[in-house]
Amino acid sequence: MADPRAPSESNRPALALHVPEPKYRPGDKADFSHIDIGQPGDQPRPDEGIHPSQMAGLAYGLVRVLGDDNHAHGPWNPRLDPETLRTMLGHMALVRAFDERMFRGQRQGKTSFYMKCTGEEATSIAPAMALASDDMVFPSYRQQGILLVRGYPLIEMINQIYSNKADKLKGRQLPIMYSSREHSFFSISGNLATQCPQAVGWAMASAIKGDSRIAASWVGEGSTAEGDFHSACTFAAVYNAPVILNVVNNQWAISSFSGFAGAERTTFAARGLGYGIAALRVDGNDALACYAATEWAANRARGNDGPTLIEYFTYRAEGHSTSDDPSGYRSAQEREEWPLGDPVTRLKNHLIAIGEWDEQRHAAMDLECAERVKATTKEAEKNGILGHGLHHPFHTMFEDVYEDLPWHLEEQAEQAIRERIAKFGTERPFG
Repeated sequence: MADPRAPSESNRPALALHVPEPKYRPGDKADFSHIDIGQPGDQPRPDEGIHPSQMAGLAYGLVRVLGDDNHAHGPWNPRLDPETLRTMLGHMALVRAFDERMFRGQRQGKTSFYMKCTGEEATSIAPAMALASDDMVFPSYRQQGILLVRGYPLIEMINQIYSNKADKLKGRQLPIMYSSREHSFFSISGNLATQCPQAVGWAMASAIKGDSRIAASWVGEGSTAEGDFHSACTFAAVYNAPVILNVVNNQWAISSFSGFAGAERTTFAARGLGYGIAALRVDGNDALACYAATEWAANRARGNDGPTLIEYFTYRAEGHSTSDDPSGYRSAQEREEWPLGDPVTRLKNHLIAIGEWDEQRHAAMDLECAERVKATTKEAEKNGILGHGLHHPFHTMFEDVYEDLPWHLEEQAEQAIRERIAKFGTERPFG
């Protein structure tokens, strides 16, 4: 018998499912006037030991330093000397030149895949300069700038992209998924958000050992919907791990806009507050703000005051990768209309405004970077490119997993190599 207290179905309002939808699609005119970017210098800079419950304003606002007048403003100004600023600008110019050359190389069939970081350079280069060189970094696939800051050779990056005979990873990683123990750069993984719990675990181990090194991870805003991200936040908060969890909110996860990861409901920085983690939301196109936020978070971690989640509010200026065409899902005007501008241009204009740079020197620097990348690329191409042979010998696919290769794999390796030599006369089919 039906419960007489229950309302009848006809009296209940119909439920409705909300499906996020980006404001602009191809053919639409982009207008970002609804985004409140605040004013440079408006956000306070609290003591690094502040309790996360007191940081709501910093998680929902936007830490900015560079203003429309190209000068630095407010308490988050890191007050870097001109030479450091020029070095930072040089790294940003170099990674942009590198991206352009590697993108063309992919289009020419020299490699299978590439991912540019155009418009996001400040979110990796400035933090890398604020960290200690031996702090362990757990990057995503758009933080090539960290390697450049840490002095990793350009030619090694290109060898890896080409998967040629000089590739130190022996062709086992997708192009752009670098790894360098010597530069405290953890292996990039194509599985989204795995680097977050790895960074937290490494930071916990550093604390257990009484070390002084901290960890930092980078992840896109779309990947914060992955369970690994939330596991990382839980462990970081519970164990007070000395770690920085960077979320690069570039508005688009491949062809899905940030609303599908929760951007319509709150900021990504605000997620940290729910876990009891300090949280900062930062202008990701302002190199000075990015540096200052990392410096603050690093000081907090080294002082045993806990982890920090930083959301870098930025924009992916180009496609997700060489396999992506953004004109199929977003307005062509978005890049030009983005209210926070271009990070390279903003830092350049700041240096010019304080009398430490000029257009002529900038043009010369761009040319020097382009020539350096071009020359290094030609040198790397001597080691091989896609489809032209000069790759690692076939037998290396059986190496570096076991200390002593099991008997059944030894048999498989010997059989495979014999068959390859019988077919090609060598282990190298083109070599």
